[in-house]
Amino acid sequence: MAKQIKKPLLKSSKKKEDIFIGRKYIYALGRRKSAVAQIKLYDQGKGFFYINNKDFRNYFNYFEFQKAMLSALDFLKIKQFFDCQIKVNGGGLRGQSEAIKLGIARALVKLNPENRVKLKKIGLLTRDSRVKERKKPGLKSARRAPQFSKR
Repeated sequence: MAKQIKKPLLKSSKKKEDIFIGRKYIYALGRRKSAVAQIKLYDQGKGFFYINNKDFRNYFNYFEFQKAMLSALDFLKIKQFFDCQIKVNGGGLRGQSEAIKLGIARALVKLNPENRVKLKKIGLLTRDSRVKERKKPGLKSARRAPQFSKR
């Protein structure tokens, strides 16, 4: 019988969870359409952002969504000072990125109330309440009526 040789496990430098264990954070919630984002903003960070345990660049492939998500931090020019762990579900990628944007802005206000005036001025603290209108009976979609035929 041949012995099975166990290969040593490769050790990664740090796991994503290890970065956040035992650190204090600010919790905030953001919503857009049917997307809900739970934000944990860690102070004294190095700019790591994880969404559902994935790096935000891998989660949002489009630069537009990445930029929207980080707009509050970019506006205040403080992105590199925070780490962020985000749990998001529901909706599509656009709704999720805008829910994260609102959540991060709310967390920054909890961190420093002076940020409220700046973020409110550019509209980052306003919840966008627009959702898809429901379909009505007798119509083809929300407002589209069946085509009228005279003869």
